[in-house]
Amino acid sequence: MKSNASVRAVSGFRFAAVDAGIRKRAALDVALIVADRPVPTAAVFTTNRVQAAPVRVARDRLKKGRAQAVLVNAGCANACTGKPGTAATLKSTAAIAKALGIAPGLVLPASTGVIGQLLPAAKIVKNANALILDLSSSNVDAFSHAILTTDRGPKVARATVKLGKVTVSLLGIAKGAGMIHPNMATTLGFVVTDAKISAPVLRRALRSAADGSFNAVTVDGDTSTNDTLVAMASGDAGNVAIKAGDANFVRFEDALTEVLCSLAAQIVADGEGAEHTVGIEVTGARTKTNAMTVARTIATSNLVKTALYGKDPNWGRILAAAGRCGVKFDEADTEVRVGDVLIVKKGLAVGAAAEKKAHDVMTHESYTISLKIGRGKHEARYVTCDLGHEYVRINADYRS
Repeated sequence: MKSNASVRAVSGFRFAAVDAGIRKRAALDVALIVADRPVPTAAVFTTNRVQAAPVRVARDRLKKGRAQAVLVNAGCANACTGKPGTAATLKSTAAIAKALGIAPGLVLPASTGVIGQLLPAAKIVKNANALILDLSSSNVDAFSHAILTTDRGPKVARATVKLGKVTVSLLGIAKGAGMIHPNMATTLGFVVTDAKISAPVLRRALRSAADGSFNAVTVDGDTSTNDTLVAMASGDAGNVAIKAGDANFVRFEDALTEVLCSLAAQIVADGEGAEHTVGIEVTGARTKTNAMTVARTIATSNLVKTALYGKDPNWGRILAAAGRCGVKFDEADTEVRVGDVLIVKKGLAVGAAAEKKAHDVMTHESYTISLKIGRGKHEARYVTCDLGHEYVRINADYRS
């Protein structure tokens, strides 16, 4: 398996982006992915009970497991907009379908932006032909910029993997900086691959890969109304069709997980106002679920996250978070490390000198905090970021 930022666009897909005037400022804000033909497609969506119109429409259209285009807009979530919001979604995707000469049901919608604002479908309809004219296999960069909201920059990841004698390519593009938390994808994300794989098998791989990546990161503990992760497979690589559970499935799933992990890490690093990306590793747990529960609780603790912002190795907050999560462990068995620096041994502080070294580690942009909670064989990792003044400023001014 190989990750490589120089891998060319994936065969069978083209990208486009235009400024349709949906954002308050002039910028690319409507983007499109088009496959050469209807292809196997899978997705996972937000588990928030409040779901945007594009989520409901896309979920319904994917029941057949095939799609040919994904239409994305930024600047307007089209969530909590009732029947007019659904109508706007249907109108905009119908315009793209007409311009492409395909059935409307083959176009999947995705939206991101302010909740409660109705999608100005007329602006997308007006720019439908311009989008089609802009389609190119080399327009990945434009697409990646058009889907952003408060992001400081685009998130792109690529990987290749050998399946027998055939090299398969994967390309992932995502957006996200705030409202990042598990229970689906916590972002808008799109993966295209030239692998030959059926929709049910692709869905199985996508769900597993999402659990190990997008569902193991947090910025602020909020999950959006619009979270959508779509994967499309053109089959152009010419590999033997991947079957669930076979060796090629494992290789493909690993490559997909690698792409999603990269995108997830980029999202956390770009967390609104974030200055540090921190991996929370828990070892010594009796079960995998216990390890993940402890890691998640620490990673989502605002007291821990503000300590990360202050570069303060406040291990008391780490143990306190672990202690309230409901997992049984003996405090006397715990160890805490910041990077390679041991600051807690057998539940007690190692000393001021160790904490000074830990503080130095915490000045880095990225590092790991490790907590050992016992002698079990299970472990888990979560990725989080610090929480500081800039996060409050961005979100206090979001609709201003």
